[in-house]
Amino acid sequence: MTATTLRDEAADLLQRLIRVDTTNPPGNETAAAELLRDYLEANGVACELIAKVPERANLVARLPGGSGPTLLLLSHTDVVLADPAEWSVPPFSGELRDGQVWGRGALDMKGQVAANAVAIASLAREGFAPGGDLIFAATADEEVGDGFGLQWLCEAHPDAVRCDFAINEGGGDRVELDDGRPIYEATVAEKMTAPFRLRVRGRSGHASMPGIADNALVKAARLIGRLAAFRPEPQLVPEAEGFLSVVLGDVPPAHEAVERTRAVSAAAADVVEALLVPTFSPTMISASQKRNVIPAVCDVEVDCRLLPGQHPELVEPLIRAVLGSDVEYELEWIEPPQGGTRSPLDTPLWQALAEWVAEVEPGARAAPLACVGFTDSHWLREAFDTVAYGFFPMTGELPPEVATSLVHSADERIPVSDLELAVGWLRHAARALLG
Repeated sequence: MTATTLRDEAADLLQRLIRVDTTNPPGNETAAAELLRDYLEANGVACELIAKVPERANLVARLPGGSGPTLLLLSHTDVVLADPAEWSVPPFSGELRDGQVWGRGALDMKGQVAANAVAIASLAREGFAPGGDLIFAATADEEVGDGFGLQWLCEAHPDAVRCDFAINEGGGDRVELDDGRPIYEATVAEKMTAPFRLRVRGRSGHASMPGIADNALVKAARLIGRLAAFRPEPQLVPEAEGFLSVVLGDVPPAHEAVERTRAVSAAAADVVEALLVPTFSPTMISASQKRNVIPAVCDVEVDCRLLPGQHPELVEPLIRAVLGSDVEYELEWIEPPQGGTRSPLDTPLWQALAEWVAEVEPGARAAPLACVGFTDSHWLREAFDTVAYGFFPMTGELPPEVATSLVHSADERIPVSDLELAVGWLRHAARALLG
């Protein structure tokens, strides 16, 4: 098959996947899993649908190999809500316009689903005999995480997704530095999400007589302001050091890293800034349910992202120091922390990635990063000690800052050239690790 044919094949499959509405909730990912199963089985790839409930199936496809290492191409089929009134095209149309496929999930992440499927199908057609299993998983429920997707597979069906290496979402942006040098970002770790709630108490009263009450909302506002103004002391995690060494040629002190990076790339500096510190972003507040009642209780929810290796119990004293002691409050970690895992760089998968980048664009280099959010990769790292990287390479036809702004937003779309590039990378990775 020619590369052009694989390009068209990936675009066609993505269009069909987008037309299957898998908005989560409710998900209904089984319809997408069945579409993928029909496509893959027609190409000689064995598949199984594994579901906790019938309408939310995970697809696992496999090219069985020998006793060598196993590689998993990971992706999810659910998408977030799309309001048609905000879009230039119907969000589930999968329209092909000016060389780009439009629709909800094109970037997050049915484009990668399609590329994964075409990569394993094309290898099967060619008679590729891997030294270890090549696995493709298109899972449910990544966007909400109610226990129907990869977490459940790792717990209830571990042999279906057990792997030595995995390629997932979370990286692949092509960034051109100011001096013209291109780098491709690859995530090898992720921050931990650890949200917490601040509860401030006061005394209710009629809003027409504020002097006789103690307004919990006003007191909470002081705490919100302190969190917003807080600038943690920067520190260099290994992933930031690796990124800086590629971009700058050396690793400056943490307090100089952002300024030094901004001198060569504003986009790269924004990434570095988020990797040097934990972040605390107040995002939700609830107080009185009536306009004329001063609230006695105010709750503030804070989106907290910790650096790889940090944990809530170690960061809580820092948060309390920032909030001060003049306003009484209660602090509660409201969900079990997720993410915060990392994979090493001295691996065959990183070697394959770096070699592919240098081959596809002479002079370009792969740069390791930590994902500022978290992905399903952490389930694999925690369950099987998998080496998992986020790398779905992009051509730059859609600038990284534009692509980022389209994820979970209106007019989401992906260039067909990105699909073609990604299929090439995935085929290279399979041959390099399993060939």
